Amino acid sequence: MKKKLFGKNIKPSCTYCLNSVYENDTCHCIKNKTIIDDKCKSFKYDPLMRVPQSAPTLHEYTLDDFKL
Repeated sequence: MKKKLFGKNIKPSCTYCLNSVYENDTCHCIKNKTIIDDKCKSFKYDPLMRVPQSAPTLHEYTLDDFKL
């Protein structure tokens, strides 16, 4: 059984589709498919186009936090 790179629960989105092109801050499908709700039937996942989520900021600790 082939294992998916980022799991099975990836929602289709034109932002990381192999068939998408960005022009003037808008997404277009190369195959001229109708895009409904930011997805189409010719969706092919491209992991290199996906932008990872940023890491959460860490809380800054003081010396008083480590005193017993």
